[in-house]
Amino acid sequence: MKKNQNTSRRNFLKSSVALPAAVAAIPATAVAAEAKVDRSTPLPMRKLGKNGPMVTMLNIGGMMSAHNAQYLDLAWNMGIRYFDTADCYIKGQSERNVGEWVRKYPERRKDVFIVTKDHPTKNPEQLLTMIDERLENMGMDYVDLFFIHGMSPKYGDESLDSLEWPKSDRLKKVFEQLKASGKVKYCGFSCHDKLLTQYLHAAAEGGFIDMIMLKYNPLMEPGDDLDKAIDACHKAGIGLIAMKEMRAYKKAPRTHPSLEGTGLTTHQTVLQAVWSDKRIASICSAIENVQQMEENTMAARVYNDPISPEARGALTEIAAMTTAPMCPGCSKCNDWAKKTQYAFQDISRYVNYYEEDGNFEAREYFHGLDAAERNFAGVDLAQISHDCQFNIDYAEIARRAEKYFA
Repeated sequence: MKKNQNTSRRNFLKSSVALPAAVAAIPATAVAAEAKVDRSTPLPMRKLGKNGPMVTMLNIGGMMSAHNAQYLDLAWNMGIRYFDTADCYIKGQSERNVGEWVRKYPERRKDVFIVTKDHPTKNPEQLLTMIDERLENMGMDYVDLFFIHGMSPKYGDESLDSLEWPKSDRLKKVFEQLKASGKVKYCGFSCHDKLLTQYLHAAAEGGFIDMIMLKYNPLMEPGDDLDKAIDACHKAGIGLIAMKEMRAYKKAPRTHPSLEGTGLTTHQTVLQAVWSDKRIASICSAIENVQQMEENTMAARVYNDPISPEARGALTEIAAMTTAPMCPGCSKCNDWAKKTQYAFQDISRYVNYYEEDGNFEAREYFHGLDAAERNFAGVDLAQISHDCQFNIDYAEIARRAEKYFA
């Protein structure tokens, strides 16, 4: 048995044994609310874009070490009907796990929304052959949604800049061909780049992107650049999926005095803060064990109304006092990212992948950056940290990146 399979099985068994303790640790108010809900039913759903289907408000990511067909079965039994994966997750094993699960339960295929992704860095036309590779790896005939993975300036060439892709006739034609083939129902891209807002506006202008998965800040200020870009996409009918929203709260305390009356944990409140934005159809969550799956699905089942100003204030306080490993994209960090070539946001993400997820491919991501993007000489990291809404210590992140990846 391969090393990653050993790790996966060990984490799955460990998390399964932890289930009774996980349930016992959930606040009484939330347990009482959950007791009124039929857990055999799918989680609450939202429409994914103007022309998309209804999908569960919570979906499960595909890069966790515990990821396997059994774990996906557990997710299904807890009401999740949306599985996210990609060509590079667990070196392709994540896709194979999804395919194994589908073959085990073919009758469920029509009720689950499956997403995969790939990296057509040279040109959009690569997607036409990449989809065959993805389907072959999964052992499936089609996927519901096919994403360009991590849209950024690494895509494109002299003839077509990446910022032009979401509004180009070339990508539009490729997407039309993919959907006409029956191998894909919807097409779009994921993005956590410093040019995120520009890619979102380009997609809204282009008018043919079906869905986008984006780095989302649950404490986003109304009217800031990200808010305006999300609004443009929403008005254009593009389905929006949130990601990276929980990274800044990875090490946060389980609760806060202002949350006691809600019966929610800090992490459940973060999820509900995202769902309070009705423009977001679903959250992609790296659910690492049974306890997290229990808590996350419960947060979806008991969600009714947008979180209160007091709860949002609690999240702000928690963010300020927690040593966060990664900013989900506050406006100040986004502004700084436009002023410097040093890719502090990407590097923070790679360090987080390495430390929290055990993702050793993060070293390859780091060395995939240009020399200027890895060079922090002359960059005022202390000021960036001071301005960051989540107080990320970028100088320390830079030091750890050198230690892990240099």
